[in-house]
Amino acid sequence: MSFKVDESRRLYRQIAKHLRDLIDSGEYPIGGRLPSERELADRFQVSRTSVREALIALEVEGLVRINVGSGIYVLGPSALRLAIPSGDASIEGPFEILHAREILEPPVAAEAAVLADPEQVGTLDQILAQMEQSGGSDKWISLDREFHVAIAASLSNGTLARFIGQLFDLRMNPYFRRLASYFEDASTWSQALAEHRVIRDAIAAGDPEAARQAMRQHLRLSQERFSRGFGETAVPSHRSGKVTPVLRSRAESPRELQTKTSRRKI
Repeated sequence: MSFKVDESRRLYRQIAKHLRDLIDSGEYPIGGRLPSERELADRFQVSRTSVREALIALEVEGLVRINVGSGIYVLGPSALRLAIPSGDASIEGPFEILHAREILEPPVAAEAAVLADPEQVGTLDQILAQMEQSGGSDKWISLDREFHVAIAASLSNGTLARFIGQLFDLRMNPYFRRLASYFEDASTWSQALAEHRVIRDAIAAGDPEAARQAMRQHLRLSQERFSRGFGETAVPSHRSGKVTPVLRSRAESPRELQTKTSRRKI
């Protein structure tokens, strides 16, 4: 069953549908393991992150189960599962959201370094202090949002601040939440807190280029954290019987991901 891309539809939804069809056809049997993310990406000639978004969507639907350190297992054909509401087909993929933020937020941080006053820098300090005290609890998400919105608010542009908040809120969807459940923990929150402090220091120093770079680096590292491997072991290819090696915990860089996304023809 060949995979053909429809440019009018989100790529990860198309990959999810193709995998769903393969499961329904019996090519990937119930209880069996799917090929690794890397093998699927090579087969479909798409980025590994697009495959990951598709697998997360299938897990939310109940078709597969992701076991970190083991692999992705088929739970059953789509006829046995509850359908995801059709409106969810328009949900942006997690990496689509993060990439949009990487494009839009660095220049906002640069402008904040020019315009932010001591009171506004103090607001950032208060948020960072609360982040540290929260220890990576559920409150962290709201504080993370507050930090990024506060940077935009320092430009005294209500429309921009609302937009940055709305962009952040796109992560509040079932696919992003499921992906985050595998990779967000106290360690990653600690890393993000350190990155936030670098952004704050650049803004407080009135250094727009440093603020721009610090924000870009933070959002790139966020993508890399969500790109770490699920840690699957090698699995025999369903076609040749050969063992396909799977690298453990190797994150593709955002530049690699963007390059691979353009390789969509089979």
